Amino acid sequence: MSKLIIVPTPIGNLQDITLRALDVLKNVNIILAEDTRKTSILLRHFDISGKKLISHHKFNEHKTGNNIVDIIKSGETVALVSDAGTPAISDPGYLLVKTCVDNDIEIETLPGATAFVPALVNSGLPNDRFIFEGFLPQKKGRQTKLKLLAEENRTMIFYESPYRLVKTLKQFAEYFGEERKASVSRELSKMFEENVRGNLPYLIEYFEAKTVKGEIVIVVEGKK
Repeated sequence: MSKLIIVPTPIGNLQDITLRALDVLKNVNIILAEDTRKTSILLRHFDISGKKLISHHKFNEHKTGNNIVDIIKSGETVALVSDAGTPAISDPGYLLVKTCVDNDIEIETLPGATAFVPALVNSGLPNDRFIFEGFLPQKKGRQTKLKLLAEENRTMIFYESPYRLVKTLKQFAEYFGEERKASVSRELSKMFEENVRGNLPYLIEYFEAKTVKGEIVIVVEGKK
């Protein structure tokens, strides 16, 4: 039966891909890719060839959903991948899944890599109850969001750019209080993986003193 298959891809170390994910990528004819160049590198690494790659990213996902539905209804099984991790988790995917649901198309989602889970477990902060906030609004609504989160008593998880890391940590200290404990993880599963834990002033001082690169996950203690 034709369907949409959501395929997580490694967040860093290519060996983290699952055997099942490789099997899907080898057997589908069409792969929707956030960046076809990056997906081509992944496919070449695992000697997967002959696949039709179609761009599906945040700038065109509002327009391409119905076309993809038509492709699947014609009899094709289509795989969706993002640059890294699980599609739809701070990456394109939600709108396509919703469109497929609305059109009674079968969806299969494979388990696999996503950055916030290892960062949360590695943080040493409570992980029995948590909220995933992804990227905070950069401008409009940011202060309102921070004020609301200041009262949140569950562990909070954020994604952030290395260029905004220190600014965000300073805002957390301002709105949440300097006593809050947090953890910053970057380059997860890669050669230069780093996990730094401490209160917010310590983390601010630590990252102000160095050049930060890579994808960032910030885990922050909830209000006690």
